[in-house]
Amino acid sequence: MDIQSVGIVGAGQMGNGIAHVFALAGYEVLLNDISAEALEKGLGVIDRNLERQVSRGKISAEEKAAAQGRIRTTPTLADLGPTDLVIEAATERETVKQAIFAELLPHLKPGTILTSNTSSISITRLASRTDRPEKFMGFHFMNPVPVMQLVELIRGIATDQDTYETLHRVVERLGKTAASAEDFPAFIVNRILIPMINEAVYTLYEGVGSVKSIDESLKLGANHPMGPLELADFIGLDTCLAIMNVLYDGLADTKYRPCPLLTKYVEAGWLGRKTQRGFYDYRGEVPVPTR
Repeated sequence: MDIQSVGIVGAGQMGNGIAHVFALAGYEVLLNDISAEALEKGLGVIDRNLERQVSRGKISAEEKAAAQGRIRTTPTLADLGPTDLVIEAATERETVKQAIFAELLPHLKPGTILTSNTSSISITRLASRTDRPEKFMGFHFMNPVPVMQLVELIRGIATDQDTYETLHRVVERLGKTAASAEDFPAFIVNRILIPMINEAVYTLYEGVGSVKSIDESLKLGANHPMGPLELADFIGLDTCLAIMNVLYDGLADTKYRPCPLLTKYVEAGWLGRKTQRGFYDYRGEVPVPTR
């Protein structure tokens, strides 16, 4: 199938990043969100990120203008029906995703490929609630989307080869690299990354080190560009906790038990950068550890 138009559900951090790269690659993009404010904010983020690419010489001003001209927005999910490919990039909660697919299905063309940007939830289970499990895949972009080169392609048990090959070609057109992952909880990247973050939280919880010492140890001792607690704040502590719960429930192994301190931060609403407080407090000029 030749993909020309893309519908994206969710204008948040992942959704606007996905819209950015698809528009820059020449696709017609329809970006959806139930919130008009989120759509406006998403377009603002896209504009700033494109301008950053212009200032760094990665794209021209003309390419920026052309990409922005390919992006339209809508608060109505049904408007995505005529698109060739739909990418769900809503919050990492299965009930929310299932509700989106249920509302969207009656409006889709028979040939439309349906995908989820989920970072952990079973693709087979999500696909089974649709009318096209053979045309359903996991399409997991990394954050921040315009910068990160990897896209995980996850086939459900019913996904057909044509769907996989079509999405593989899309990834190539985006100038990114595809990694095929089996449909196991959290796939490849987050199966490895999020438990490492959870272990860093345990290290803090048990008093082995402070926020600063843990992050500096991994940056200077393992050459990580960002410490694990700083990275958790960037990802969102609620997302980290949701993925750990998927691993714990899906694999029934106690080594994936979410750290109680991670749960406490989420219950407090301290979710990281997006709420201005997490393992660091971002409300001042310089981030300050909260423990």
